[in-house]
Amino acid sequence: MKKRVLALLLVVAMIASFAAGCGNAPAATNEAPAKTNEAPAKTSDTPAQADDEALKGTLNIFQFKVEINDALIAATKRYMELNPGVKVNLETVGGGDDYGAALRTKMQSSDQPAIYNIGGPQDVIDWAANLEDLAAEPWVANTVSGLLDDVSKDGKVYGMPMAIEGYGFVYNKEIFEAAGIDAASLKTFDQIDTAFAELQTKIDNGELKEKFPALEAVIEYPAKEKWVTGMHTSNVALGQEFANCTEAFNAKEVQFTYGAQLKDLIDLQVKYTTNANNPSALNAVDYSMQAGGGIAIERVAVIQQGNWVFPVINEVDPEVAQKLDIIPLPLKGVSEGNTPIGVPMYWAVNSQCDENTKKIAKDFLNWLYQSEEGMKIVVNDFGFIPPFTNYGDNLPSDPLGQAVSRAANAGTVAPWVFNGCPTSWAENVLGAEIQAYLGGEKTWDDAIATAQQAWADARK
Repeated sequence: MKKRVLALLLVVAMIASFAAGCGNAPAATNEAPAKTNEAPAKTSDTPAQADDEALKGTLNIFQFKVEINDALIAATKRYMELNPGVKVNLETVGGGDDYGAALRTKMQSSDQPAIYNIGGPQDVIDWAANLEDLAAEPWVANTVSGLLDDVSKDGKVYGMPMAIEGYGFVYNKEIFEAAGIDAASLKTFDQIDTAFAELQTKIDNGELKEKFPALEAVIEYPAKEKWVTGMHTSNVALGQEFANCTEAFNAKEVQFTYGAQLKDLIDLQVKYTTNANNPSALNAVDYSMQAGGGIAIERVAVIQQGNWVFPVINEVDPEVAQKLDIIPLPLKGVSEGNTPIGVPMYWAVNSQCDENTKKIAKDFLNWLYQSEEGMKIVVNDFGFIPPFTNYGDNLPSDPLGQAVSRAANAGTVAPWVFNGCPTSWAENVLGAEIQAYLGGEKTWDDAIATAQQAWADARK
């Protein structure tokens, strides 16, 4: 599998005299809202270790994946039952909030987390002062081949892969079937464009109104979420310019070889939204409006997202969640019928914590991903495609996880390379330039030129 990485913001200052406990102080206030878990530890008749070896202390976790927040809270409570001497605090910042900015703030405070999320090569540099070597951990030997390349340096391993994920056009099979469209056969740009046009016509004519009364457009495109546009949509083009994220990481310039095709893919999505005649309005459309307020209530039939969105849809309407599948994202005439697949983020352990806290952090990650109980949590409760080879029959049961697994097994895979872009460039530069294009403030060529210059400046 090809390499991938996700860049975070650069740590510009660190607390020189950091307290030994690493996160035992009261939580700092972040710019982005956070969900917290501060449930007291519960006792258990079956502790994970003998009393003389029992873990004792506080473990603070700071993570970005909002979709698993509730399930992760439940997992931390279970871990506390097994380890009554440990208290776990969880903060989740993500979705529409900037995890990178929040993490930078967190790391500049006196309550640095013991476990947090990083991307790959750029993050290994940016967070070097806070990365514990995990090469000796037992899960390393069970990791899918190649998944540690982007968080490894000089024989050291700085991250545990969170999951394997894939994305594309997540669609409602029942809506397409009602419209007489065979969505499973859609591969090329032109096929998808034709099918979307046919579906939009039937929506506009009211042909699907009786069965799907809320349906108003084919797709919703959340341009407010710069990670959707600047990372995921754009990756379809950048993944053909660069073979993998390491090549992107080493590139001094970005040519946008397939910039015209990227524009086509963006315009395709805009054309079938309710804001087709006013693209600037898409800059106010967020993740929540696209997912929970879009495809989950059958207001739209398609969204550009990945298998991670299943828990969100399932929480709103389990019946709708079971109707979902994925159409591959096309780069017109270049890469068609392929699904971008990669590692979204890695779990990292803060090397600035004291040895006892680091021991708890490593134990928690090993329990979560390598114990029999933890494996079931990762697959069934998180809905993750496991990045490890020893999961046996513990495989995804949800339709989106199965769709990504099918693509991976078939080899119809496109690489994730946005993680090799300069720090924050994909989201805060390219994503912002796409917003300017949609808002009519810039031409496509001007937006791309600005993004090219920013890449070159960052790599000087």
